[in-house]
Amino acid sequence: MTSLTSEDTMRTDVTAKLKNHGGLIALGLILIFNIIVTPNFLQTQTLAVNISQVATIAIVAMGMTLVIATGGIDLSVGAVMALSGALAPLIFLSDFGQAYPVLGLIGALFLPLVAALVCGLFNGVIVAVLRVQPIIATLILFISGRGIAQVLTNGNLQTFSYPEFSYLGTGKILGFPFQGWLALAIACLLFWVVNRTVFGRYLLAIGGNERAAKLAGGPVRQVKIGAYVICSVLSGLAGLIVVAINSASDAARNGNLMELDAIAAAVVGGALLQGGKAPIFGAILGAVIIQLVKYTLLANGVEDEVALIAKAAIILAAVYIQQARKE
Repeated sequence: MTSLTSEDTMRTDVTAKLKNHGGLIALGLILIFNIIVTPNFLQTQTLAVNISQVATIAIVAMGMTLVIATGGIDLSVGAVMALSGALAPLIFLSDFGQAYPVLGLIGALFLPLVAALVCGLFNGVIVAVLRVQPIIATLILFISGRGIAQVLTNGNLQTFSYPEFSYLGTGKILGFPFQGWLALAIACLLFWVVNRTVFGRYLLAIGGNERAAKLAGGPVRQVKIGAYVICSVLSGLAGLIVVAINSASDAARNGNLMELDAIAAAVVGGALLQGGKAPIFGAILGAVIIQLVKYTLLANGVEDEVALIAKAAIILAAVYIQQARKE
């Protein structure tokens, strides 16, 4: 047998740490670069802006992480954001919403999430019951969901001034954006669900070995549908936040390319594309990295289109690291 030298052992340890903590290392490098190069990076306002932007990515990415944990994918998250974001102003700006402001506000927060739930149920049934490939099943809503939103709004930009609703996107608690606290609360809840509930155990079991989970009597269909429903509801919530931030609803742009951001954040955060792993706080880490990469490029005068190339490179690197771990 060949014995390893101390140098070989050290090199192996360093490689293992890079593979297991690549996300944290990448975040540290991005932070150091911005502190040195990017003007005003450490200002409170800059921090608040980044938290505001990263919260929506993180919320969708956490839902995407649950779907990926089952071995699936959801391409419809951006369309669901557009749909829920289009519904909210239609409700609180309607004659009923104007006549009964409290009920209008409740309806504007609740009914779009119900619509998002129905979208998730649609995706889940097609995947789990009809056994259509997830990428094809969710492509249906990817195409039609945004179209429905544009039909509802006649393709027009909806602007409004509604402070009670806008608090969802512009409110602050202890000086930090409300949606940041909301994302953290959701992360804690989902972490508990994944690690402390029967649903979470079956979720990971299905991704690890669906056939074995089914032979063990696990509710495979119900858990898969549940994952898609949670993902869609969180996407709907993110759509409401974006509309609240802008005080406007644009069905053509709300959630545009969010699929890329959510998948990238989930994979960078440690989710395995073959399923079986659901790192909730890893999704938040991935979302932070994705947002900071975009912010770094824009703050230093790089074209926005380059950010798309950077995101693609990040996904490629994350997949490579996953493959290296398997080997």
